[in-house]
Amino acid sequence: MASQKILVPYNFTAYDGKALDFVIRTFAGNKDVEITLFNAFTPIPEIDMRESPIMEKLKNNLSQLSKKNIEQEKELKAVKQNLMQSGFSENQVSYIFQPRKRDIAAGIISLANNHNYNIVVLNHKPGKLSHFFTGNVFSKVVNGLKDTAVCIVS
Repeated sequence: MASQKILVPYNFTAYDGKALDFVIRTFAGNKDVEITLFNAFTPIPEIDMRESPIMEKLKNNLSQLSKKNIEQEKELKAVKQNLMQSGFSENQVSYIFQPRKRDIAAGIISLANNHNYNIVVLNHKPGKLSHFFTGNVFSKVVNGLKDTAVCIVS
């Protein structure tokens, strides 16, 4: 069992790439580390499709969303491969790709607590006005975790 379990929430942005680069620079080559990439996607709702043009259009939109989720899982697997090419072994890197059940911060906190992660690596995108009203993920995670190091990469 690794002495350092690292959770890296990943949402396919340039800021997530910076967080991943930090993980590679800091932990590559360390055999006592486990890294888990985490992405919570928006689940596709089940809708009863009746014979109508509006529902047919909705069905096409849902199909596109489903394809997007499949492509994002492939991208997450590619990120895992990137970590392996950067000095981590296959048994050191895993990923969790699951439907979002609550807000992202609550999902990260729950995952970190339930699976005993020592470190959570988050990115920070400065300057969003909406964060003033809703709070941002990193501040919710920092306030919600105890006995866990939270690295904020900006």
